[in-house]
Amino acid sequence: MAGITARGEPVEILEVDELDPPAADEVLLDVAAAGIGNWDELVRIGSWPLGGPAPMALGTEAAGTVVAVGSRVAEVREGDEVMTHPLPLRRHGTWAGMVLAPAATVAPRPSAAPWEAVGAFPIPALTAAQALDEALGIESGGWVVVNGAGGVTGGLLVQLAAARGARVIATASAKKGERVRGYGASEVLDYRDDWPALVREITGGGASKAVNAARGQAATTLKAVADGGCLATITGDPPREERGVAVFDVYVRPDGRQLAALAELLACGTLSVPIASVRPLEEAAQALREVVAGADGAIVLSLRN
Repeated sequence: MAGITARGEPVEILEVDELDPPAADEVLLDVAAAGIGNWDELVRIGSWPLGGPAPMALGTEAAGTVVAVGSRVAEVREGDEVMTHPLPLRRHGTWAGMVLAPAATVAPRPSAAPWEAVGAFPIPALTAAQALDEALGIESGGWVVVNGAGGVTGGLLVQLAAARGARVIATASAKKGERVRGYGASEVLDYRDDWPALVREITGGGASKAVNAARGQAATTLKAVADGGCLATITGDPPREERGVAVFDVYVRPDGRQLAALAELLACGTLSVPIASVRPLEEAAQALREVVAGADGAIVLSLRN
């Protein structure tokens, strides 16, 4: 497994004791692929205290095969192929050969989707749904701004908003504009321009709803929202409310049923995850550094040869 010997220490390959059998409400997964996100860096440095005690494997999302189920688990069986955002972590994260997951956090793996895409799907997909459907309550035909659409989560925000029937104005770099437009955005603006002013011009005063997926840019995104509108930010930097704009600070939560519904959209191609690279477990440290630096797509750990 790949993890840390203490909070703040570098990622390294570890040998630790085998996991206990699953509790009554848990399942044990043989991990096939595990996603990597900025959130894993927060766990490494101790800003997001999960799992442990160290030494412990990192990782907060995965896809794999169920090899054992707890005594009270009815909807999941041995041999099922599933994906999960398995919080709370009982001991280790998902960058391990085996991981324990609460049964309520798992969802069926779409058989047509590659393991790598499924392993990188749970956290960004759940984040997108919880920001758009729950915090903002987007509506068909309404304008919604997605700032930071070039990232994995930002791309899923655009795709899901478009699938819900919203008219999406997205920001991204020029080189990612074509991809974001392919996700269903009505307008794609270069984030280096004064894009909030362009949003107000396009919408005639500002979008009624917006979501920020760019670190440190929630206050800028607020400028693109009409008076009395709504802003959700997934980057932990909510600005003060002004002009009657409601501000929501969204932190992803595990939800197997919600993930299952999103998996159906992945299965039919409505949602997709761009994969930048697939790495062996031995390259986890370098892969995490590349994600934090800003990879062009998801970087995924493959745990099966």
